[in-house]
Amino acid sequence: MDYDIFFSISQTPVDGYVPDEATMFGNFFDQVEAADGLGFGTAWIAEAHLSSEVQKTHRKPVIPHWQGEVGLNVDFLQLATRVFQRTRRIECGSAVMNILCNGGPVAAAERIAAFCTLHGLDPEERRRIQVGFAAGRFDFNNTPTGIRPQNFFEEAFWPLVKGKIFEEAALVFCHLLRGDVVESEELPKATVTRDDVKSNEEWDEVLRAAGSSPNVKSIELPHRWKFEATKIVPQDWRRELLQLVIGSHDPRLQARVNEILPVHVFNLSITRPDVIEATHERMSEAFHPHGGPWKRSYMPRTVFVFVNGEPGLSADQQRAAAHEEAHAAMGAYWTALEGTLDPKKVEKAADNALVGNPRDVAEQMVERFHPDDRLMLWFDFFDHDSPRVIRNMEVFMREVAPLVDEAVSR
Repeated sequence: MDYDIFFSISQTPVDGYVPDEATMFGNFFDQVEAADGLGFGTAWIAEAHLSSEVQKTHRKPVIPHWQGEVGLNVDFLQLATRVFQRTRRIECGSAVMNILCNGGPVAAAERIAAFCTLHGLDPEERRRIQVGFAAGRFDFNNTPTGIRPQNFFEEAFWPLVKGKIFEEAALVFCHLLRGDVVESEELPKATVTRDDVKSNEEWDEVLRAAGSSPNVKSIELPHRWKFEATKIVPQDWRRELLQLVIGSHDPRLQARVNEILPVHVFNLSITRPDVIEATHERMSEAFHPHGGPWKRSYMPRTVFVFVNGEPGLSADQQRAAAHEEAHAAMGAYWTALEGTLDPKKVEKAADNALVGNPRDVAEQMVERFHPDDRLMLWFDFFDHDSPRVIRNMEVFMREVAPLVDEAVSR
């Protein structure tokens, strides 16, 4: 298996303690330097925008019960520059970059081109940025820069419309990064059809909201970004230093962006195994030929890790402590997101995590994952004890990983 690591840089209270921003970033750099030395492949870094504390004062707050800030990293490319300066081999990934806000897909593509130009000036540089890109989970990140419903129809079906806006953005983004000259009117307009909704009754509601007749088969949406012939600069940069990863579970869109460039795929920690396998099967056909054959490692699997290898504890004590830590962290997370503690959801999330002493975790990995999978391991989940987080990383790579290697090589 391949082992990556995820960093949230989430400034949330844990047992009443909230680190200041300097401490949060200091902890991050300590951990990413440790990850580099331990041999993790890619440091995936969460990206967020604007204060989640202040959004609680909005008329319709998105996460009204979240305490603190969801994330402090607002610029993946600047942070990646610092990471590359302080490490030797680890690559950097965005998890994920919102390409709707802050100027949209054109601005995002140009920033990436600028980064890759400077990053690639050293001919010996081989480390890539792996840019996960998506529409942004929380609308308060998008609305201040104009990504909001424009009429009654869009207001009534905003999640659906937002997905179509992301489709437009993704195509613009990929074309520009390939080096194409792009004109908005040359790109197909997104449409809403019966296939986009769950029932005939919902489709009738869509037609009424759009003011369309019952016989209409599709509703065309105007381009969100309108521009004449456009090409980003710099142009002559080393494209082998960039790997795109789409944060969408729309099979059609996964295929469409791969008509332009080789684009990998994200999945969530709670994605069902059958969906994961179906994605691998589909992408083996849809993956852009310039990327070579599709590999399972092209869809990193996010997983929470609660491993306890603390000295002075028996294996049973380590196991019990790990489960207690997992239950507390999961409970705090779902309470923050939903405002109510749903024990079933907490238990389900814990079932998707790796929990226990080193041998427990190794056995769970062998049972749940394919030997060719790539895992994006989340150690700092609701945990500000940075030395302990680093110890858990060390336990994983020095004790868990060898046990997994031994088991899968039999």
